[in-house]
Amino acid sequence: MLNAQDRAIVKATVPLLESGGEALTTHFYKMLLKDYPQVRPLFNQAHQDSGAQPRALANGILMYARHIDQLEQLGDLVAQIINKHVALQILPEHYPLVGTCLLRSISQVLGSEIATPEVIGAWGRAYQQLADILIGAEKSMYDEKEQAPGGWRGPREFKVAAKVRESAEISSFYFSPADGKPILDFIAGQYIGMQLFLDGEEIRRNYSLSALGGNNQYRISVKREPGGRASNYLHDKLHVGDRINLFTPAGDFTLAHNDKPLVLISGGVGITPTLAMLEAALSTARPIYFIHCARNGAVHAFRDWIEGQVAEHPQLKRFYCYNEDDGVSPAADAIGLLDQARLEQWLPENRDLDAYFLGPKGFMVAIKRQLKIAGVPEKQSRFEFFGPASVLE
Repeated sequence: MLNAQDRAIVKATVPLLESGGEALTTHFYKMLLKDYPQVRPLFNQAHQDSGAQPRALANGILMYARHIDQLEQLGDLVAQIINKHVALQILPEHYPLVGTCLLRSISQVLGSEIATPEVIGAWGRAYQQLADILIGAEKSMYDEKEQAPGGWRGPREFKVAAKVRESAEISSFYFSPADGKPILDFIAGQYIGMQLFLDGEEIRRNYSLSALGGNNQYRISVKREPGGRASNYLHDKLHVGDRINLFTPAGDFTLAHNDKPLVLISGGVGITPTLAMLEAALSTARPIYFIHCARNGAVHAFRDWIEGQVAEHPQLKRFYCYNEDDGVSPAADAIGLLDQARLEQWLPENRDLDAYFLGPKGFMVAIKRQLKIAGVPEKQSRFEFFGPASVLE
């Protein structure tokens, strides 16, 4: 149990951690993966190499420390962490390993003059408080998903029912349960966890569900990433009839149900969760504005499907923006980057709307800024990261 002195010590160390937070967490990750190799499947090596994972952890730790006496100020961060953990099957036994390495890293990076026994003790109790919060919330979510119709716990075997090429870079995979029993329903915008074994090594990944549930199947749509171990395996090695383990759907980036105009903005493979969102919204009468940006028409996935929905649903308007004209594909509505003037032209006049956007980080930084300038309320402008959570600045 944290007392007032513990909270004061933790908050007092925040400026020191801010100045060396990423160095601290980089040191922590190296220690954790070296000393406890059993946790390696839980971390994406590409995010380690890019520094995204250490930055995400640093941000989470500092957010927690800054608001140690007002945890409600953490907002959506806790829910995001819990959902990511459930999709990857983070378990209670993982938390002591992380805590041990975190405290050792604080001690080694800050040095004994700063990281005194009192400081380490306070941080140990603070970490345990955070771990208890997450473990309790994750247990509730695991139990809820296991007990729900079609639910399960841990890995469940699925078979590849279909594999469809959607563009030059993206393919869709349809998964049916190997046991033929019902599967858990999900909310549009959520993702699913996947367990792979590549060259004798286990890795885990999350992929957005790109279509509403139907025919007792899940669909994901995956972009082939240069050097991506999981994506290249799925594109090259996973075929119809093959079997694979999936974890239950999770995620809190889901549609708010109301009558406000809905704006879905995506860049590249960021289109995947917006497809399920679009499907869900088309069953209502709310106006929908679907805006998609791609390098060119060759890599633009699901264009034909979107065109079909536009023809059937008069409340749906769509706009496409390509970085370049490849001279072969059907024309886009605009060539170049999606700028302020073009976005405002495509938005509805009523800016009391719900906007959801996903794509590369630079794209999302620009869209967030543009929506704010356009007059969209910030609380109604929502986004999610495919990888580790970050800060859009």
